[in-house]
Amino acid sequence: MPLAEFLGVWAFLGVNIASPGPNVINTITTAMNGGRSAGMASAAGVGIGIGLWCLGMSFGMSALFALWPPAQVVLTLVALALLCSFAWRYLRAALAGFRGQGRALAQGGRAAGMRMAFLRSLAVNVMNPKALTSWLAVLSVFPVARAGLLDIGVLCLGAMGLSATIHAVYATLFSTEAALRFYQRRGWILSGVAGVFFVTVAAGLAWRLVASA
Repeated sequence: MPLAEFLGVWAFLGVNIASPGPNVINTITTAMNGGRSAGMASAAGVGIGIGLWCLGMSFGMSALFALWPPAQVVLTLVALALLCSFAWRYLRAALAGFRGQGRALAQGGRAAGMRMAFLRSLAVNVMNPKALTSWLAVLSVFPVARAGLLDIGVLCLGAMGLSATIHAVYATLFSTEAALRFYQRRGWILSGVAGVFFVTVAAGLAWRLVASA
């Protein structure tokens, strides 16, 4: 499969993974309360969790498309609705932050250690509704119906590496007080960038759907 197919998905995932959500907040607060090592364990948990989501959703959707080809169009419509929802949520959060509300983060005692941080990160990933909706959107863009085992393996390994790396950066930065203060004051910028990005992706997806009709 052409590299461009993967790059588009990884770009989408990169913005989605980096934008504020349950996984990001968990990694930041873990690094904040438990130090860099606990934050890195949390980042590893996110990477593995994303890989599991990728495998499960890819094989599940591939089987569905084989049984019922019109499911691709249905998934695209669902993805459009989700992308618009993402955009609205992030742009609203950006506006609230711009108006001075900032971004609050949970405080607490020191984390229980790397093992607990890793397990907690996996649990947050499993229960994260953003992960499910994100993969529904991803698989409307990636041609999973004609993807082979190697293609799905490359997609999942790339997603795992990307998510673990992004969260490792968060863990490194937010084990310092200065970065935490900056995020609380200017974290809304990330939400704004994510919102604009999702609007752009939704517009491109809508154009493809209309053009193929």
